[in-house]
Amino acid sequence: MGAPLVCHGHSRPVVDVAYSPVTPDGFFLISASKDSNPMLRNGETGDWIGTFEGHKGAVWSCSLDKNALRAASASADFTAKLWNALTGDELHSFEHKHIVRACAFSEDTHLLLTGGMEKIIRIFDLNRPDAPPKEIGNSPGSIRTVEWLHSDKTILSSCTDTGDIRLWDIRSDKIVQTLETKFPVTSAEVSQDGRYITTADGSSVKFWDANSFGLLKSYDMPCNVESASLEPKLGNSFIAGGEDMWVHRFDFQTGEEIGCNKGHHGPVHCVRYAPGGESYTSGSEDGTVRIWVVGSVNHEESNPSGHVKLVAEEVVRKAESLRINEKTGEEK
Repeated sequence: MGAPLVCHGHSRPVVDVAYSPVTPDGFFLISASKDSNPMLRNGETGDWIGTFEGHKGAVWSCSLDKNALRAASASADFTAKLWNALTGDELHSFEHKHIVRACAFSEDTHLLLTGGMEKIIRIFDLNRPDAPPKEIGNSPGSIRTVEWLHSDKTILSSCTDTGDIRLWDIRSDKIVQTLETKFPVTSAEVSQDGRYITTADGSSVKFWDANSFGLLKSYDMPCNVESASLEPKLGNSFIAGGEDMWVHRFDFQTGEEIGCNKGHHGPVHCVRYAPGGESYTSGSEDGTVRIWVVGSVNHEESNPSGHVKLVAEEVVRKAESLRINEKTGEEK
């Protein structure tokens, strides 16, 4: 695994990252940070495209619509905002009565879903942004994550302080299914093909059938993990990040660790695979977004320049460890 692309720019912890699907212009990456300024980047190179300016509090969640034409963000300033992703202009600010923790565009891009400390799931019609939102049910706790399922007919939500995932039918406003977890679910992802739900709770990553809602796999992780993501094309691997500051990569079938990326200087709050599965991104307490390219070890071994790169990295690593030892020596 080569060195990651390190994306600087945020001045506070990065708490959410989201990719757009592949568009005619490539694919894009948005990051949410406690510095109140969501940032848009080229999803492949990590190059900064722009910053959405207007929130007055930490931004907890961010989303891009499927055409990457609009962005949404959910903030501690009691608003969710809709942005023009081409110009950076604020298109609308949706007022709430408390902190907004989560937001998600519907698949058809016409609706925006929000949830937060008010324990209410709201659906805003983006074609009529001034119209009052549809409100769904009483969530048993403060909402941490929201996602759409089944071509925008079902909503998935999790709470900050209680376990389980709840699935709501938007026609009846009723909970149709509860997926049981021991700890609060800090990350929920619906796979690109709509077949799987990937969740992280406590030190466990779980995979659910998105149609029958059966639990397919549950793996114990080396530490508490805050976020997990399934490889979107082949579904043969997944990544998880959490309090040990590393991004771990695992075999989906066996749960065996097949890679570990070290480089963050604080807990990893969010991880997501790029839409083509060729790379993945992580956001951390250290304020950086890192993009890791999936490298096959065999390819690197048989490629002389790849080998040189690995050796060079080893030298850098040794130099860094020497520097760290010097530092500790000085402190003593």
